[in-house]
Amino acid sequence: MDTGVIVAALRERLESVLASPRGCYRPLVVDAEAVGWLDDRRARRLAGFTDVFRADERQLSFVPALATPAQRTLDLERVARTLAREGLLTAWRNEHYTVAAKPGGPALFEIERAAARYFGVHTFAAHVNGLVRAANGMRMWLARRSPRKAIDPGLLDNLVGGGIAAESSVEATLVKEAWEEAGIAAAVAGTAQSGGAVHVCRAQPDGLQRETILVHDLWLDADFVPACQDGEAVDHRLVALVEAAKLAANRDGPDVVTADASLVIVDCLIRHGLISADSPDFVALSALRYPALEVAASS
Repeated sequence: MDTGVIVAALRERLESVLASPRGCYRPLVVDAEAVGWLDDRRARRLAGFTDVFRADERQLSFVPALATPAQRTLDLERVARTLAREGLLTAWRNEHYTVAAKPGGPALFEIERAAARYFGVHTFAAHVNGLVRAANGMRMWLARRSPRKAIDPGLLDNLVGGGIAAESSVEATLVKEAWEEAGIAAAVAGTAQSGGAVHVCRAQPDGLQRETILVHDLWLDADFVPACQDGEAVDHRLVALVEAAKLAANRDGPDVVTADASLVIVDCLIRHGLISADSPDFVALSALRYPALEVAASS
């Protein structure tokens, strides 16, 4: 791949849409661990739930009565439903994320997916690059998100991707989403190869996105054609990798790729040597994959 105009445009776009949060945030603390981060406006709103949170200028914590994960989860459900009625969350999902002090650690509580960014908790997702070997080089399947999606409606996306819900796993999420979003059988989805992880930490209209994306490469037969089963994808296209890079660099128009998927595409291009280490943009693009997930705390 040429390391010129396309890669430079890709770096410029991702440096913009994946920029680190500015300003100060207050941590939501459980057992002396910061597990969420809230800007002042959201922290003030949560401080109004005096039977759930203790708040000061430095942090929020749960009231002592909410000492167990089950108790916190139950009251957070009530808080989240109130925030949803006030129009402060994205579309309700009826799906929970597990929140822990560190990946794989014991659950401190569960939270409705629509409220995850509002609280700035660390979430996890699994994405799949649908790849095809062709005589003229590797090609990649992209999906177009439904215009009815709560987040990034109508944008282009990786072939498969989804959040890892409470009591699920990377593997189960991958198999489930591969079938629902692209009609990929479980036996095929199970052959996906782990490519490691990338991270996102950025301010969004619905809060703070702090997410780890577990990336995978799935090699598909040349005659495979995706078929969405759940309506979340409305179109698919198979493109050369250079075209995938061009699309990921787009800032506007009908063919913009989500920021998350663009980062996963960059990671794929780097891992497969299509953005080489001698590119002047290599170091900056590679660093974008691994931002710090902590944010500035209020002093």
